[in-house]
Amino acid sequence: MNKAQLVEAVAEQLGGRKAAAEAVDAVLDTMVRAVVAGDRVSVTGFGTFEKVERSARFARNPQTGERVKVKKTAVPRFRPGQGFKDLVAGSKKLPKDGPSVKKAPKGSLTPGKSGVAATPAAKRAATKRAAAAGAATVTATKKTAAKKTATTAAKKATAVKAAATKTTAAKKAAPAKAAASKTAAAKKAAPAKAAAKKTATTAAKKATATAKKTAPAKKTTTRKTTARKSTAK
Repeated sequence: MNKAQLVEAVAEQLGGRKAAAEAVDAVLDTMVRAVVAGDRVSVTGFGTFEKVERSARFARNPQTGERVKVKKTAVPRFRPGQGFKDLVAGSKKLPKDGPSVKKAPKGSLTPGKSGVAATPAAKRAATKRAAAAGAATVTATKKTAAKKTATTAAKKATAVKAAATKTTAAKKAAPAKAAASKTAAAKKAAPAKAAAKKTATTAAKKATATAKKTAPAKKTTTRKTTARKSTAK
């Protein structure tokens, strides 16, 4: 039986060839994608499809007998279920009507991401994905913390630089400020100094004038004393 004959057989049960073709394609595509992703597709009573890893090994060429190294590879494998084996072996009879494969027990069909029943391989894959997501979250958290630390350090460095610039500016401004204060003090002291100088000049002038007035009187007194001495002789 090929695929076309399989579709025809399914169409007899579903009542339409288009719907049967779509159903067969959907089932096959889902199973192939699940196995390629590393999941195990298990159908109760029918069998299990899974991906098997084959390690590197040595084999012999059947034609030449030469020893050949075979690389590591992965192959699909199907293991028939016990119900399927019993029907093929004849220990059980095929029912005339209804499904030949035993239905799965209620609650065992847990649809996953691909709509296939959850299997240990699928669980392992989900666990790996969760671990990878957790690792990515931790890495992102570390990166955020490192970025925050770098930003804080940059802010501190900027603050220190600003403080140093402010101190340098203050040191440079100190001499100018001192000179300005000295100039202001000199300007304030100038009037007092000028007043003192003026007072001293006025006092000197007064003293000179007084001395000039007193000098003729002395001369007159001297003359009178000389005249008296002459008269007495």
